[in-house]
Amino acid sequence: MTGSLVAKANRRPSMTVAEAAAAPVRDVDRIVLPPANIVHEREKIAERWPAAVRFIEDARLNEHFGAADGDIGVIVQGGLFNTLNRALELLGLSDPFGASRVPVYCLNVTYPLIPAEVAAFCAGKRAVLVVEEGQPEFIEHELNTLLRRADLQTRVVGKDLLPRAGEYTATVLIEGLRRFLDAWAPDLEVRPAAAPDPVPPAAAGAVPPRPPGFCTGCPERPIFTAMKLVERELGPRHVSADIGCHLFSILPPFDIGNTTMGYGLGPAGASAFKTSGRRAIAVMGDGGFWHNGLTSGVGNAVFNQDDAVTLVVDNGYAAATGGQAIPSSRGDNALRVTRNPIERAIRGVGATWVRTVERTYDVAQMRDVLKAALTAPDRGPKFIVAQSECMLNRERREKPAREKAIASGVRVTRERFGVDPDTCTGDHSCIRLSGCPSLSVKANPDPLKTDPVAHVDNSCVGCGLCGEVSHAAVLCPSFYRARIVQNPTRWDRFVQGVRRAVIGAWQRQAARALAARSF
Repeated sequence: MTGSLVAKANRRPSMTVAEAAAAPVRDVDRIVLPPANIVHEREKIAERWPAAVRFIEDARLNEHFGAADGDIGVIVQGGLFNTLNRALELLGLSDPFGASRVPVYCLNVTYPLIPAEVAAFCAGKRAVLVVEEGQPEFIEHELNTLLRRADLQTRVVGKDLLPRAGEYTATVLIEGLRRFLDAWAPDLEVRPAAAPDPVPPAAAGAVPPRPPGFCTGCPERPIFTAMKLVERELGPRHVSADIGCHLFSILPPFDIGNTTMGYGLGPAGASAFKTSGRRAIAVMGDGGFWHNGLTSGVGNAVFNQDDAVTLVVDNGYAAATGGQAIPSSRGDNALRVTRNPIERAIRGVGATWVRTVERTYDVAQMRDVLKAALTAPDRGPKFIVAQSECMLNRERREKPAREKAIASGVRVTRERFGVDPDTCTGDHSCIRLSGCPSLSVKANPDPLKTDPVAHVDNSCVGCGLCGEVSHAAVLCPSFYRARIVQNPTRWDRFVQGVRRAVIGAWQRQAARALAARSF
């Protein structure tokens, strides 16, 4: 949803940063140290809180919608108003513009509450429904306190009719509103409401089901493919996961990851297994590494000589939050300093066993390095930095340039992979070991076989993982790599013609030989 608005002209602040830097002011009473902090607390309660209440009240930051009077009402968090209004609309009690038949008090500011506004809204009402997501129900408790102090006997209804946890969707609110109205306004005419906005059957059939997982071509997928191969040989290990894209490894087909503590805390979680006698594995992204992991994870692991293996996923960005630059990003940045290698930072806090895999798609190398870390005889932390650029950010950069080149008539080549259906055995180990969204199945062209064969659809970005998996895991040799040439030259067309002629001749010769053997 997009829109436009007219903004007021910017106002110059009373003091700019440059002016503050030029004339620094030192006031001991404003520094957070005893006894000044006691004065700050008193000031907050006696002066700043009342000032905030007056500002909210004077600026009318909270809003009223719908009917002005009524013996029931709804108090809602500001962020939930649109969902509430949609539920009321489906019940026939409002329109898309908020003209509700039930009075609504919208808390655009949920803290602090304004006692005078609450009392004015609830006066004369038998009951109000509080629509407050999450628990504990702080707003509901505070409203009860304010109403008792105002000597108002309005019944506050909330979590006794609405779920204590979970998202308040329109469907959830419809059920809660219906129960509230049945109890407190049974005479109010309510329209029977179906589930809001059901997906049309045609759309539901056209959209393929896709569980949460890595993007197509994600460089983190081969890391966990290598882990599965090592797991087959050395057995399962406790894997301390982290916050980031790599957390998708806990879902099928990898099912890797036992615990998650917080951003950059994968190694800290693995430290609990220091004396277990079996090395744990910690996984951490490069964003988490620079945010918290270098100090609380890597530094402490070195200091305490933990015997875990820490794998840092270095894809060049804080990928999970939108691809922001970080200190180890390899692109140039005019505003920040980048190109600070993670391996150098790890060695800087005293680590000695550090290996860097410069291409995660090399599954065999990833497997061998991980196995070496898990079986190394010397004790102490082991670190693996697994590098490859985030495919989503890479495509965001390269795809527009590629499309522009194609439109201008420039010769452009790209790679993609496919499966030879005549060679595929239908085992599908390639799918179980990669989980790539572009790798699917289709009907077997051989009428004598019933198992579907693997198939690569057009979303393939040519990362090559499927072929690497087949090689590292010694699977069937059914994958092939194709080069797609757009705006081909005369030489490209000539070479393609020769290839077709030679391959066609071989195919006809093979067909004749097969026919001769059949008779």
